Amino acid sequence: MALWSMKKDPELEAALSRNRRWVVNNQIKNIILGYPSQEAPVKFLQRKFKTLDLQGKALNWLKKYPCCFEVHLRGDEYYCRLSKRMMYLVDEEESVKSMQEPVFVERLAKLLMMSTNQRLNVMKINELKRNFGFPDDYMLGIVAKHGDMFRVVNHSGRKSSMELELISWDPDLAVSAIEASAHRDGSEPCFSCSLPSSWVKSWERFHEFNSTPYISPYVDPRGLTEGSKEMEKRTVGLVHEILSLTLWKKASILKLGHFRREFSLPEKLNILLLKHPGIFYVSNKYQLYTVLLREGYNGSELVEKDPLVIVKEKFGELMQEGLHEYNRRHYLANLEKKRRIGMGLDRLDKRKEKSGEVSEQDQGEGLGSLFDPEERRRFYKVLFDDKSP
Repeated sequence: MALWSMKKDPELEAALSRNRRWVVNNQIKNIILGYPSQEAPVKFLQRKFKTLDLQGKALNWLKKYPCCFEVHLRGDEYYCRLSKRMMYLVDEEESVKSMQEPVFVERLAKLLMMSTNQRLNVMKINELKRNFGFPDDYMLGIVAKHGDMFRVVNHSGRKSSMELELISWDPDLAVSAIEASAHRDGSEPCFSCSLPSSWVKSWERFHEFNSTPYISPYVDPRGLTEGSKEMEKRTVGLVHEILSLTLWKKASILKLGHFRREFSLPEKLNILLLKHPGIFYVSNKYQLYTVLLREGYNGSELVEKDPLVIVKEKFGELMQEGLHEYNRRHYLANLEKKRRIGMGLDRLDKRKEKSGEVSEQDQGEGLGSLFDPEERRRFYKVLFDDKSP
């Protein structure tokens, strides 16, 4: 993927960095919960590290978060389970998901309504399900329970061809986040720009783009000409709406590109996103190309937090608490190690000094006996006096 450079936003990069650690530990949490007795061998987690884009030893990573994971030795093998505080948050998360079911139904319906034929591939939805907060069993917990809205179709019989289809169109849901905001403010729907005033050229391009009428992402795109300004307007609105439906107002550009046919996205989606830096922020942090909705953030914090995000942030706080505890222990251990090394060096220096003092004293006494007049007289007397004993 050829990607132009975009000026780094330190605060949004910090948000991505914080979120990355959370995503990794959340995946480890799900792996442990899916394991029999909810206790996984560390060796098993080590094999999963490659899929998590992690390097190094799994045991070292787990020990960095003692408030989240409990590692213990059984026989000659290490095992890991979630801490009691972590299990409490898991229960709270499940409770919130249960209450959020109507919201998940609406999100799923809106995604299908934006697609060309009101159908989306199930495997593609699975790639982004956690972005939208959908539970792992959403096909049973949401789709199967709402047969009046959704149905599963599979014309070829292959698992990879399974699609989710919208049965009934709800006009009340065909309202984008931009249109809802404009209705509250009593204004015409339009995009907002979140750039410093010093970005003069970018502001000029944004005003030019925003001067044409807004096109809803729920409008059928087949009446628009590919490559036209109207099609670009509709596509920018569609990506804006998709990001608005996500928990963290962000998504992988690569995964969004998998929906190119269903959402009538351009082949080079990254180029389109980079043309609109006031609306989107594109980052390649961790070599993962991600697009964020700028207006969704105030600095490095989300403007509006979904109830599920609030629970997940508690998990992040617990993770940070554990990391702080680990770093403090590591610091104190290193300090003790340095102290012991220092004491050893002090003892060695004292021994050297003592040895040096003794050596100098011996040398001084030897030289003193040679130059002492009385000693010299006795020496010659013994040497030349035959009568001397």
